[in-house]
Amino acid sequence: MRTCLFPGTFDPITLGHTDVIDRALDLFDRMVIGIGVNSNKTPMFALEERMAWIREIYKDDPRVEVATYSGLTVDFCKKLDARFILRGIRSIGDFEYEKAIADMNRTVSTGIETIFLTTVPQYSSIASTLVRDIYRYGGDVSSFLPAAVLEGIKHIKQ
Repeated sequence: MRTCLFPGTFDPITLGHTDVIDRALDLFDRMVIGIGVNSNKTPMFALEERMAWIREIYKDDPRVEVATYSGLTVDFCKKLDARFILRGIRSIGDFEYEKAIADMNRTVSTGIETIFLTTVPQYSSIASTLVRDIYRYGGDVSSFLPAAVLEGIKHIKQ
């Protein structure tokens, strides 16, 4: 079974994320969306909300799971028996950053490959950080987020 981990904070999951996930599903038998817990970051949206949104988005696809983890991503891959890490690339800057991480991961743990998928052009500017800023200041984020997230944030609008 080809298992892939798509790690991130998904704060919140965006249409850019779902674009990458949806296209990667043809490559893998099992996709685990791993929400990394980082004590140095304070997310805007609660972990439970982010997990619920992802579960709602992929409720009809048994290949997709959501889990949380802390520590090294390669260690979590081993726990999942995942041989692949999926990363989305929006720009050349993303590629350089992600390639450095992939090289480090390969050095730390041979046998785990990083797969890069570029986003489609209409989503290449979407970043969770920017979406949070627009949301925080009352802007319209409907062009950037899946329906499940839009529905969820209606109830927690600041």
